[in-house]
Amino acid sequence: MPYNDLFLRAARLEPTERTPVWMMRQAGRYMPEYRAIREKHGFLDMCRNPELAVEITLQPVDLIGVDAAILFSDILVSFTGMGLDLEFAKGEGPVIHNPVRSTADVDKLIAADPYEATGYVMEAIKLLRRELANKVPLIGFAGAPFTLASYAIEGHGTRDYEYTKALMWGETAAWDRLLTKFADTTIAYLNAQIDAGAQVVQLFDSWIGYIAPRDYQRYILPYTTRVISEVKAHGDATVEGGVPLIHFPNGATSMLDLAMQAGGDVIGIDWRLDMRAAVNMIDARFGIQGNIDPVALFAPDDILESMVVEILEAVGTRPGHIFNLGHGIHKTSDPEKAKAMIQMVHHHSDRIRSRSAE
Repeated sequence: MPYNDLFLRAARLEPTERTPVWMMRQAGRYMPEYRAIREKHGFLDMCRNPELAVEITLQPVDLIGVDAAILFSDILVSFTGMGLDLEFAKGEGPVIHNPVRSTADVDKLIAADPYEATGYVMEAIKLLRRELANKVPLIGFAGAPFTLASYAIEGHGTRDYEYTKALMWGETAAWDRLLTKFADTTIAYLNAQIDAGAQVVQLFDSWIGYIAPRDYQRYILPYTTRVISEVKAHGDATVEGGVPLIHFPNGATSMLDLAMQAGGDVIGIDWRLDMRAAVNMIDARFGIQGNIDPVALFAPDDILESMVVEILEAVGTRPGHIFNLGHGIHKTSDPEKAKAMIQMVHHHSDRIRSRSAE
């Protein structure tokens, strides 16, 4: 089987004969093969077991036909190394039993050592690089400082962020120390993934869309910028050709100018922004990742195909497009529908790019 480097070339803004595609949360609960493993193991146990993480990571590569593998893990796995009591409660998602609500709580936290706290991640990456040697590139990932801080402060997922914003606005010195600790942790964690063999890394700022642009610029942008800058510098110094970084500020379509200030090689966009508008808004020095609505996988085939074509036509032959969902695949999605979407992307992008080359 020839090595498929479409994704890696696109992330480097090099020409590709067709558009690569992968899906956020592609190694996960929508697949029967994943659910069979999940029935026997807790979620964190699966993340911490390199052999299981490898098996789950490979499932969509082998069964769905994606152009990249993303490590099976979670953005919160470093929390225990920082002194946070993390649990994935059944039916509730992540729960932090000692949330950060005060200056004293901030001061108790430490930056996590990536090898002591998450050495199993690096072991899984090394195993995956061997397994994927003749298949597709491997993506590593981490959470951005704000998204990690919001989980730590709220203690669980939320839609209000009242505790987070209260600390941000009311205790700015503590906020600075807190985001510095999360930035330190994320930098060390992503650099360790690169050293283990991750070929591309993605920075998930999953909840940044709940922040106003003025607050993003004042309280968050400096930390995200630092993470991206230092990880990029490490990748450039460590790997020939560098390690591309995808910056995914979910829900931040009103402040893409600030997201571009933060940096990265590829800007991930959610489905709330029309792709033609994104092409006009995002500077040509960046690639674009996205951005079909995840719920489109429940649409009739002809409607799904029209959505795929609309996105691909909007991008045209611009280098650096990586087709993806606008966020994670839903757990009730049909794997066969996901596979069909990937085939649509390959077929129509080949047609569009071939047509322009004539």
